[in-house]
Amino acid sequence: MNIVLIAMILALLIPIYEAWQDDDVWQKMLAFASIATKTSIMILIVSILRDDWMIGVVGVIILSVGNAALMLLAHVIKRLNDVSRGGL
Repeated sequence: MNIVLIAMILALLIPIYEAWQDDDVWQKMLAFASIATKTSIMILIVSILRDDWMIGVVGVIILSVGNAALMLLAHVIKRLNDVSRGGL
């Protein structure tokens, strides 16, 4: 049980490193979406291990709504950068 959570936390460090290295806003948003997905999966696994469905509901809400809002924000930022450069 603990080894699985430690492995998941180590896998969480990969997109954090990618977001730290890259200057492109789109790539940073994708890395943050990956972090949100991995974190919500970790929450779901913890809720299964603890047999607590309330924690699982929070994980499902983060998984379904959180990434959509983050990707919408990334798309808006990308469009604003395109418009400021003169393109449509």
